Amino acid sequence: MVGAAVFIYGLLVSFIFSGASRNAKLRRPNPPVLTYVGYVMCGITAGASLILSAHVVSLSLGAPLLNLTI
Repeated sequence: MVGAAVFIYGLLVSFIFSGASRNAKLRRPNPPVLTYVGYVMCGITAGASLILSAHVVSLSLGAPLLNLTI
């Protein structure tokens, strides 16, 4: 299930980056939807990195923050 989510996330990020770079090359403004989705993707990435960093710190202290198993 995580693999499908990562795949869809990667496709969406690739679409956002390719659209933004194409608009920059053609010197056109980005559509608002492209900008908003880009900010959402940036927020998801930052949030996931903070949660995983907190989990790693809590594991090093001996009290896991999340009960994650792989």
